[in-house]
Amino acid sequence: MLDIGSLLRESKAFATKLSKIKKDNPIEGGWYGYDILSNLVHLDRLLSGENRSLFGRLGNKAVADIGCADGDLGFFLETLGYEIDVVDWPGPNWNGLRGVRRLVELLNSGAQVHAVNLDEYFALPRPQYELVLFLGILYHLKNPFYVLERLAKSARYCFVSTRVFRVAPGGETLAGINVAYLLGADESENGDATNYWIMTEPCLRRLFHRTGWDVLDFMTVGEQLASNPQSIAKDQRAFALLRSRLAE
Repeated sequence: MLDIGSLLRESKAFATKLSKIKKDNPIEGGWYGYDILSNLVHLDRLLSGENRSLFGRLGNKAVADIGCADGDLGFFLETLGYEIDVVDWPGPNWNGLRGVRRLVELLNSGAQVHAVNLDEYFALPRPQYELVLFLGILYHLKNPFYVLERLAKSARYCFVSTRVFRVAPGGETLAGINVAYLLGADESENGDATNYWIMTEPCLRRLFHRTGWDVLDFMTVGEQLASNPQSIAKDQRAFALLRSRLAE
């Protein structure tokens, strides 16, 4: 049965192929600047027990890659037989979705690209998904509660990652409190005005529960003692596998 360890191994050849394709085909705005497939390394660490074989146990093959960047992870899963919808919004996307649309052509992909603004009331391309990939996007959203609740009604499982913090910018330790920090438009060290809500771990877990999700696996990576909402050097990320209580 297909498990996360075998997915990680098989992704290496695809990553090499994709890297060459991108090098040979430059695009306006440039390809996304980070290694999206490296998320599989984190998922390999995250998943435990029977959850490691989740990809092989999905009831159907419909997967939504939301906040997809250039869609690398979705395109890789497509090579394994999954039906992929890639979902993002041109404004905050690294290259205005030119990357993902170009890869559909270069890979002769059947993936469907959908421009969906999660900061407004939205509908997903399909009424129901077995799995949603929601990696690195939550803290870029103005209304994370609404989005997570909406996804819980449309997907059975969700992989999510987002920034979390332990220490407030003023030095107060808030790690055990259910709080979220709202960044100013020019407050993040990387200058990204779309960095909005960054939560403590207890707050994030409560958000998952209140929006209809059960946490099956959870971990954090990066700075473990003094993470804060502003700093690049003290960035901490949470990864979780969620199962919906609301999906039909």
